[in-house]
Amino acid sequence: MISTNNVTLRVGKKALFEDVTIKFTEGNCYGLIGANGAGKSTFLKILSGQLEPTNGDVVITPGERLSFLQQDHFKYDEYMVLDTVIMGNARLYEIMKEKEALYAKEDFTDEDGMKASELEGEFATMNGWEAESDAANLLNGLGIETDLHYQYMKNLTGAQKVKVLLAQALFGNPDILLLDEPTNHLDLDAIAWLEEFLINFENTVIVVSHDRYFLNKVCTQIADIDYGKIQLYAGNYDFWYESSQLLIRQMKEANKKKEEKIKELKEFISRFSANASKSKQATSRKKALEKIQLDEIRPSSRKYPYIDFRPNREIGNEVLMVENLTKTIDGVKVLDHVSFTINHDDKVAFVGSNELAKTTLFRILAGELEPDEGTYKWGITTSQAYFPKDSGKEFDSNDTITEWLTQYSEEKDVTYVRGFLGRMLFGGDDGMKRVNVLSGGEKVRCLLSKMMISGANVLIFDEPTNHLDMESITALNNGMIKFPGVILFSSRDHQIVQTTANRIMEIMPNGQMIDKITTYDEYLESDEMARKRQTYSTTAEEEEDD
Repeated sequence: MISTNNVTLRVGKKALFEDVTIKFTEGNCYGLIGANGAGKSTFLKILSGQLEPTNGDVVITPGERLSFLQQDHFKYDEYMVLDTVIMGNARLYEIMKEKEALYAKEDFTDEDGMKASELEGEFATMNGWEAESDAANLLNGLGIETDLHYQYMKNLTGAQKVKVLLAQALFGNPDILLLDEPTNHLDLDAIAWLEEFLINFENTVIVVSHDRYFLNKVCTQIADIDYGKIQLYAGNYDFWYESSQLLIRQMKEANKKKEEKIKELKEFISRFSANASKSKQATSRKKALEKIQLDEIRPSSRKYPYIDFRPNREIGNEVLMVENLTKTIDGVKVLDHVSFTINHDDKVAFVGSNELAKTTLFRILAGELEPDEGTYKWGITTSQAYFPKDSGKEFDSNDTITEWLTQYSEEKDVTYVRGFLGRMLFGGDDGMKRVNVLSGGEKVRCLLSKMMISGANVLIFDEPTNHLDMESITALNNGMIKFPGVILFSSRDHQIVQTTANRIMEIMPNGQMIDKITTYDEYLESDEMARKRQTYSTTAEEEEDD
């Protein structure tokens, strides 16, 4: 168990948390939620001991081990992957290294023997003999193949490092597990594996995530941060959302009834306060009036943007034809004679672990990259808007946000342009911010403003939820669902894929494609798809052997 007693954290004169007392118990998975800037990651750092609160303290049941997801992706570059995972249990790793040092001594003494015996006993108690196989199982479950287990961390890609650090946090069955955005940079298969791991995890988990489907799947309770306080709600994210909305509605209804009662009492007092026969009743009602207090309904600190993609032109029947697209990146064929036709009512989710292939395909279709072979042709009624995964070049200027967006608008009126920025929560002087100093979330909101103002009838999204808070993700999801045109997109957000897509395409590791008219959940449950994946995987291995 882990708890806090009157924890307060002040940043300058502002209190990020004020007298937070809360208890997290064994057997529960808590989803820690709140608006951007509410202090979710900061609170996890306080719980893990990485940050000292201004007042109050954190209490952990004696003897329990706490583990958290490391955020420094370069910290373990000089260590092997398997060792990095085992370091998740610091004491076990320390014993392993002490043993190695002792047995490597040329002048091994009786004292060394006694010490080694003590270490071996502690090692066995901690299931040390299973440490390497346990670490390997975690890595394999997250998609880190066995041939990488003895590589140095510095040789891995950024996405692979994230998976290793997640395996490190999960290693050794910690009593308390703190996870800050564990699904970031994970493919959907790895997220599904993590969901099952946490569902079956019997100790305490506290997780921060913007993935609503993930929170719904794994959480037994929600810890909501708002106005420097943390309120616990039983159930998953959807249950919290419905409960909180219901509570607000009930409070509003109660206030409405009280307002009606106040009005009635005031009218009575006004009519009869001068009448001697009624003065006693008037005095009584005046006292009753004074006792009535309207419940204070504090508006949430959360702000929801308004995302509405409206095409300027209705799309025709001929949308996109792709024939035999092939592309090799850094010696690896990521697209291998890919062919498909997009219809006027398609919303296609590109899924699977081949991130580079999806991005490459989108860049080709957006005109940013030339294929090695093959062709593609957009229909004459189509217009496209593209949301790139890497948007650094988009904001490499000293323009203000308003100036930046105006260049993409047919209507150059500043008031018109600012209307689109206002929908994305850029109000007042925010329009004068320079785009080269924007945060990741602000850049994403700018790109969404650009797509809205374009009036395009085909939208291409490459991981649009990165850097967005829950409220913006919900707004984007709603905007994608009601968009009347065509959407081609990739997303790690399961709920967006499930609720938006009517067609699923998966680019396999060998560059070929599975194409199915279906929902995402039906696709995942399909035995046929599982067989096809196995077939592609076996084919790829045979090609490598050849």
